[in-house]
Amino acid sequence: MDTTTAGTGSATTTDQPAARHLRRSADDRMLAGVAGGIARYLDADVMLVRVTIAALALLSGAAVALYIAAWLLIPEDGEDQAVAVAWIASRQNRSR
Repeated sequence: MDTTTAGTGSATTTDQPAARHLRRSADDRMLAGVAGGIARYLDADVMLVRVTIAALALLSGAAVALYIAAWLLIPEDGEDQAVAVAWIASRQNRSR
């Protein structure tokens, strides 16, 4: 978006980068789309992200827990809510 300063004839550019949203990939997925979504968010190669997750899973079981947490907490492409948020909302509606 270009704006021109009134009276001076000089132009200033106020380009702001588009906001990036972390979403699980619906297209580039093997399990839940977590690696595809992280790769897209970081603008990285999806295979690099998958190898990193697999290596961390082999070195530490914490990577498996983090992957499951990401699956539950990161919404999928085209969805408004994450799996965990939808599940909690359904449990709250059921108890009323």
